[in-house]
Amino acid sequence: MRVFADFHIHTGAAKGRPVKMAASHQLTVAASLDWAARVKGLHVAGLIDAVCDPVLNEIRDLCRSGHLTPVSGGGLMYQASLLVVLGAEVEVRVSNHGAAHFGCWLPTVEAAADFQTWLKTVQSNTGLSSQVARVDPTRLADEVRARGGIFVVHHAFTPFKGLLGSAVARVAEVMPLEALDAVELGLSADADMADRLEEMRHCTLLSNSDAHSLSSIAREFNVLALNELSFEDIRHALHRRGGRSVVANLGLYPPLGKYYRTRCRSCGQVVTSESCGCGASRSVVQGVWDRIEALADQDMPVHPPWRAPYHYIVPLSLIPGVGPRTYVKLLEAFGGEAQLWFDPPSEPALAEVIGPKLAARVSAALNGRLSMSPGGAGHYGRVELV
Repeated sequence: MRVFADFHIHTGAAKGRPVKMAASHQLTVAASLDWAARVKGLHVAGLIDAVCDPVLNEIRDLCRSGHLTPVSGGGLMYQASLLVVLGAEVEVRVSNHGAAHFGCWLPTVEAAADFQTWLKTVQSNTGLSSQVARVDPTRLADEVRARGGIFVVHHAFTPFKGLLGSAVARVAEVMPLEALDAVELGLSADADMADRLEEMRHCTLLSNSDAHSLSSIAREFNVLALNELSFEDIRHALHRRGGRSVVANLGLYPPLGKYYRTRCRSCGQVVTSESCGCGASRSVVQGVWDRIEALADQDMPVHPPWRAPYHYIVPLSLIPGVGPRTYVKLLEAFGGEAQLWFDPPSEPALAEVIGPKLAARVSAALNGRLSMSPGGAGHYGRVELV
């Protein structure tokens, strides 16, 4: 079966308490699951703050009310169509240069609760997302694995809290590659960029949204081939077992990411060194493209034969002219947004729904005929369609 999956969805608030400080308070557990299933058309949603105290309590309430039901192979089922994966994003200081975020996915509520109990011994506040843990990455991976979990590097190449973005030059400097189940690329990177590093050719790559709002859910997602919707089948897919696999990554054009190029926060200019002509050297933020240029083992990517193809998308909300009414029309006519991107309708079919002029623009975006200005220093790139 073909499955659309986004494994990195944050929770803004739960039980009346903030969880992810930078996320929208509208991003609740209930709203996230409804949006992921009904609007985005996902089959798997990873709640990456599920181990935080108030979120885990809400999940228990949803289980007691029957809105979430356990799946025999792990995970929880929502409305008979969306598999919910429980997770934690944990920050670990890995070098003198900085800290990195890791994704810890757990198969059951009981495993999540047990992992939370352990986290309380190494974290000061398990009520908030992405908190620092007094532990090394290998020990963290061992604790996840001991509870039947899956361990992932989050947004590997981003300048803030990305393992390779600023903290270290190679994963092997801090942990064995065998301890990882997958590496999440992050919004400003793609498979071509990652596979210029020899180390990455041994890793399954994921493209997840790192959603901080409802609208950003599935702005990047994965297509998996599974036998059934379950946590264990996802594990098999990450390791290409028994016909399960990641068959496609769908993600933003890297230039749309807010950390694509090295930019100066003060003047906004793309810069090619650690200083800027405006004199505000401390405002320069290294971009993902520039970081990979510095780390790369090869000038061109060398993909392993099993690497999933990477397809570029632009969220419908970023296409000029697509407002709320047009967005609803597209979803009603063609299904969830994930389906639209994976199997784009023809321009004539779009024209019947939204008119020929806008249909030409949407079709250009769906099929990669667009131009854009690159992002950097915390500012997203812009789509420039004609």
